[in-house]
Amino acid sequence: MIKARVTVTLKNGVLDPQGKAIEGALGALGFDGVGEVRQGKVFDVEIDSADHARAELQLKEMCEKLLANTVIEDYSIKIA
Repeated sequence: MIKARVTVTLKNGVLDPQGKAIEGALGALGFDGVGEVRQGKVFDVEIDSADHARAELQLKEMCEKLLANTVIEDYSIKIA
């Protein structure tokens, strides 16, 4: 069993209204010195395989087809 974490974030230059709302809320809650906040998504995926290279290819395909909108989002894959 291979465990992986996929992190999906908005590309630089893409507006992030949710991140801006979080940034404002943190300031309102008294957290000083908080700079820009960007939000994203994290997926923990288990793949029933022992072949890390094949699992990584599958994960990239998952990201390209479903997990990330590659027009506006970047993704990274970390296999544990």
